[in-house]
Amino acid sequence: MHSFPNIRPLGGQVPVSDLTVSVYRIPTDTPESDSTFKWTHTTLVLAEIEGGGKHGIGYTYGSPAVATFIDKMLKPLLGGADVMNIPETAGLLTAAVRNEGNCGVAAMALSAVDSALWDLKAKVLGLSLSDLLGKVRPEMQLYGSGGFTSYTIDRLQEQLGKWAQAGFRGVKMKVGRRPQEDERRVRAARDAVGGHAALFVDANGAYHAREALEKAEQFAQYGVSWFEEPVPAADLKGLQFIRTRVPPSMRIAAGEYGYNLPYFDAMLQAGAVDVLQADATRCGGITGFLKAGYLCEARQLPFSSHCAPALHLPAALALPSFCVAEYFYDHVRIEKMFFDGVPEPANGMLRPDPGRPGLGLELKRADAGKYAL
Repeated sequence: MHSFPNIRPLGGQVPVSDLTVSVYRIPTDTPESDSTFKWTHTTLVLAEIEGGGKHGIGYTYGSPAVATFIDKMLKPLLGGADVMNIPETAGLLTAAVRNEGNCGVAAMALSAVDSALWDLKAKVLGLSLSDLLGKVRPEMQLYGSGGFTSYTIDRLQEQLGKWAQAGFRGVKMKVGRRPQEDERRVRAARDAVGGHAALFVDANGAYHAREALEKAEQFAQYGVSWFEEPVPAADLKGLQFIRTRVPPSMRIAAGEYGYNLPYFDAMLQAGAVDVLQADATRCGGITGFLKAGYLCEARQLPFSSHCAPALHLPAALALPSFCVAEYFYDHVRIEKMFFDGVPEPANGMLRPDPGRPGLGLELKRADAGKYAL
């Protein structure tokens, strides 16, 4: 019989002993934009939870108000909570924010705390989170994501072309800010990646339904096989209208702005998407992300993660419905700046390190401190 001396036996409570939260604002390397938003920095909110002599981390990307919410609303409820019983703790926290609502700031706060609890639980047990959750596959497929509307054609081609040459099977660009220029930019992107990678576009809800159909026919000429948020994600009828009329080779994707399970269920019931997206930094952390993935499994639909690839990796490997992860330029850059243990892609795939407990990430405090608010 084999023994595992570093693994804590199941059973027995491990109380949370402390929670701290911090905020970091990281400038982008150049000004960036999509169809409806422009930005020059990204704000990361980091939750750190202590318990059982270990230290867990979880994070989200959002307003500094998220940190205030964690500190004032959630921290008082976590003292003594059982690290080993995340469902109970998640339920307690969700119930506590009833009057504040389960979307927006509250949802992002819950998400960061939930992910930190999962990281901590795996570390207490001496396991990688991917081993704790179990794996249906050994690696996570990626698509390179950037191609901002603020980019010149040269920068767009350079970025997408590098990902294609590195073995990524798909790359994604932004469209919709200047619709009259979309076709020229998509053609340039296809020229850059050739036949080495699938080409995805993301409109961030910029078009109205009939305009989106016209764009779909236009983009199909260049082999675009993924059309993300052609109309605003709240427009389920519009998404369904488009999904049933685009070329059969083109999939409609949306869901990244979902904060709770009823949102995802409504999107699937409406037949609004071919691929459901979710973001663990918004939808309730690892717990909420897994639940959204199970919804897709029940409906035999593919499931994809939005941004934050290092955070999503363990949960993605546990889900039979999972198909591909967004390797988002800004978040990849930040994860490498802020954390030791960030896995590097190989041929467009990401594998966890089973020798690193939890998420496998450790904060580089000195490096991160330069950006602290």
